[in-house]
Amino acid sequence: MLHRNLLQAAWLCCLLAVQMHSCPDNCSKCSGPEKDQCGKCRAGWTLHKNVCVDIDECGTELGKCPSNSYCFNTEGSFECRDCDPACVGCMGGGPARCRKCASGYRLIGSKCLDVDECSDRVLACLGLDEICTNTEGSFRCDCAEGFIRKDGACVKMQKPSVQEKGLFEDIQDDEVEVLQQMFFGVVLCALATLAAKGDLVYTSIFMGAVAAMAGYWLSDRGDRLLDNILKGR
Repeated sequence: MLHRNLLQAAWLCCLLAVQMHSCPDNCSKCSGPEKDQCGKCRAGWTLHKNVCVDIDECGTELGKCPSNSYCFNTEGSFECRDCDPACVGCMGGGPARCRKCASGYRLIGSKCLDVDECSDRVLACLGLDEICTNTEGSFRCDCAEGFIRKDGACVKMQKPSVQEKGLFEDIQDDEVEVLQQMFFGVVLCALATLAAKGDLVYTSIFMGAVAAMAGYWLSDRGDRLLDNILKGR
């Protein structure tokens, strides 16, 4: 009797172990943990000889994708991926899987490759002062150096006019004083020449001018001016 009870208990334990084991990820029902013990598969998988095999939706009506995209199969599902920019419709990724080349691209060999409009026989930029720059699938026309775009055309940049300055426009105060003293010195020389001829009137004027000049140079202002001249300021 005891032996019989032990056998029943062992059988129940085995049954519970089978029911409690985890199935493979792609199985919804199974008789064991091995991948060939599946009884029913999850969505995206199909049962083949007790093994759940991935369904390639891209080869069926399930894998429909929008225009200018293609179906890419994944484990248990699929993705819609964008075609290469060189393509108008495609059967896969890359410029070699295009159904048709997009504008600005040309079929070279088995790939849709960018057309270098700037090196083409037909001038891409019609303006004489324009420079063609190739871009991916297109090109642009830039103005040459020294030109700017105005009203759709490249025109030469106008240099700003520089107003000419007067002869004494930038002269400093100290320089004005020096010029004044130079002028005063010339006058003194002229008066000295006339005084040397014995003219009393010019002699008196000359002596007065010398006295005024000496008074200026002996003043503090004269010292500062002389110091600035000697120092080159």
